[in-house]
Amino acid sequence: MGFAGYFLITADFVKYAKDNAIPVGPGRGSAAGSLVSFSLGITTIDPMRHNLLFERFLNPDRISMPDIDIDFCIERRGEVIDYIKDQYGEKSVTQIITFGKMKARQVIRDVGRVLGYSFGEIDRLAKMIPTTLNITLDDALKQSPDLREAGEGQYKDVIEYSKVLEGMNRHASTHAAGVVIAPGDLTDFVPLYRSPQGDVTSQYDMKGLESLGLLKLDFLGLRNLTVIDNALKLLNERGEKIDIEKIPMDDPKVYKMFAKGLTIGVFQFESSGMREFLKKLKPTVLEDLIAMNALYRPGPMDNIDDFISRKHGKKKIKYTHPAMESILNETYGIIVYQEQVMQIAHEIAGFTLAEADIMRRAMGKKDKKSMDELKVKFIDGALEKHDISKNIIFLKRRAKRFMN
Repeated sequence: MGFAGYFLITADFVKYAKDNAIPVGPGRGSAAGSLVSFSLGITTIDPMRHNLLFERFLNPDRISMPDIDIDFCIERRGEVIDYIKDQYGEKSVTQIITFGKMKARQVIRDVGRVLGYSFGEIDRLAKMIPTTLNITLDDALKQSPDLREAGEGQYKDVIEYSKVLEGMNRHASTHAAGVVIAPGDLTDFVPLYRSPQGDVTSQYDMKGLESLGLLKLDFLGLRNLTVIDNALKLLNERGEKIDIEKIPMDDPKVYKMFAKGLTIGVFQFESSGMREFLKKLKPTVLEDLIAMNALYRPGPMDNIDDFISRKHGKKKIKYTHPAMESILNETYGIIVYQEQVMQIAHEIAGFTLAEADIMRRAMGKKDKKSMDELKVKFIDGALEKHDISKNIIFLKRRAKRFMN
């Protein structure tokens, strides 16, 4: 399956959904950087207007198929999957398996149960593990003196067995969004799995299917689209017809609601933490909301207060180099988007956009070997392009920040 076929199949089922009044999201992720996605109606976001980069979606130096994530009304998502099966063959389409892993707390509970310990004592032991995301037992033992003491004493066997089993697959289930399409019968390409409930999925997970070169699609069920659709239908019954694609993006009343934190039910803006930041930010343009959405996640969150202070003039906006001003002026001198990282590598170090995308991916995956190689290339390119030898030490520090 080539890229052209991937685009055409995606455009086909998106068109089917729209023709049958099934709410579809406007598009998100790297696919929004493709003018082809926009032209075919897969996304409704103009990449030219928002300065999105095609190389982040489809890089000639990368052989893996790009991802196109499509949101559908959660109540009617199944209709689109049924259409895909009818269109391309019941035997050629199925959902994708996913595996639940035996993570730190879970493996302690499972091993403790098998060894005959009571629920209460194993529950106490499991709760000694810090709640840090994706923490391992080794890290938990370093961070928790109570766990370490328990593991050296009464529960030594539980900890030892758990370390062996940690990270192994615990159970299989159906991936919430993934669907795979084969060019013939699936049984000619992948083994299949039938769950106790009778659902059939691939036996290979998303990464395995990608390695095989099979077409993998993400059909995400989004309740917010269902809520919006129901609201529009209720308004229509009252004689008020609204085209959701043509609502104004500069309505001051809407921004006042965001500034008051009245965003419960608004996709990705309804958490208590986000609402508190919105009250401080007092957004006035769509770009403020886009930036806040990008910043409100682990890591970038550290820049939110700085972003707000710069927007309101409480902190001076600084640029490491004049060439960065045109890239970062929209975000008040703070690197917020992956596209900005790519543009900086292009403008400052002379990377092609394909090379800049490789740097972006290495940063995202924390690939130290690639980052060390790219750091040298970044510094050399910056010195050659801008002749800023007097700032070499400062530049090296900035480049190290980009890579880390």
